Amino acid sequence: MKYMVQMNVKRGPYQMEGWSPEDVKRMVGFMNELNKDLKTAGQWVMGEGLVSPDQARLVTANGDGSPSVTDGPFAESKEFIAGFWIIDVKSEAEAYKMAARVSACPGPGGKPLNMPVEVRAVGEAPKTD
Repeated sequence: MKYMVQMNVKRGPYQMEGWSPEDVKRMVGFMNELNKDLKTAGQWVMGEGLVSPDQARLVTANGDGSPSVTDGPFAESKEFIAGFWIIDVKSEAEAYKMAARVSACPGPGGKPLNMPVEVRAVGEAPKTD
C-alpha cells in the first residue's frame, strides 16, 4: 500500500530561521538517515523537501488555456507543507510508525519537534472501462 507522509510545519523556527549550524546539520542528518532506512527496507518511492510558501504560485487556466500565474495560495497561512514522502508499506500501521519518526525530527538543541505529520493513502484512478 502506498501512502503520502506529509510534514506540515508552522512558520517561524520550524523554517530553521535562527537555528545554529549544528541544529541544521542534525536535522539534515536525521532526514538523510530516515531516507536511507526507507530505501534499505524497500519502502522508498520518493520524497522531497519543498521551498517556502512565498515561492509558491497559484496557476489557473485563462479562457484560451494559457496560464494565469499569481502569488501562492499559502501567503497568509500559519502552516505550510515543508516536505513529503511517498512510501510503499505493508500496512497503515507501518505508515503511522514512519510518520511518528518524522514527527520526532530534532529541532533546536536536538529537542524533538513533534510536528504534525499527515498520512494519506495514495488512491487509484477510477476505472473507465
